[in-house]
Amino acid sequence: MRAGKWIGRATCLAAVIAVAGCVAQYRLHGYTPSDEDLAAITVGVDTRDTVAEVIGTPATSGVMRNDAYYYVSKNVRSYGMKQPETIDRQIVAIRFDEAGVVTNIERYTLHDGRVVPLSRRVTGSNVDDVPFLTKLFGNVGGLDFGQALGN
Repeated sequence: MRAGKWIGRATCLAAVIAVAGCVAQYRLHGYTPSDEDLAAITVGVDTRDTVAEVIGTPATSGVMRNDAYYYVSKNVRSYGMKQPETIDRQIVAIRFDEAGVVTNIERYTLHDGRVVPLSRRVTGSNVDDVPFLTKLFGNVGGLDFGQALGN
């Protein structure tokens, strides 16, 4: 009788552990200021410094130009063995003019479907129609490989 009771408890414990492994887990990454915090910023009056004092320094600022602060956060749900899923993404963009005064405050969410380029990795095409060996040996001792070949 004792073995049956022990097997029943072990089975119950295994079932509890199996069910606990299927509980969704949520992870919040980043920071976006609340609407109350953003209400403390006055468009046309506040500057980069006052924005940093009121809501903190952003994780990212303008990429090509220093014309905006970007505050980014996302909430990711992991459920069992499934691929993690982003269930919420928020981007707050605070834009500045040339003098560093706030011109606009925008909030984007995952559902807006708008893409904000936070980083650009574009290399310009400065490849001329120059042969490979000319480029390779062009700077070695002032040697013009094209002249050496008679071109």
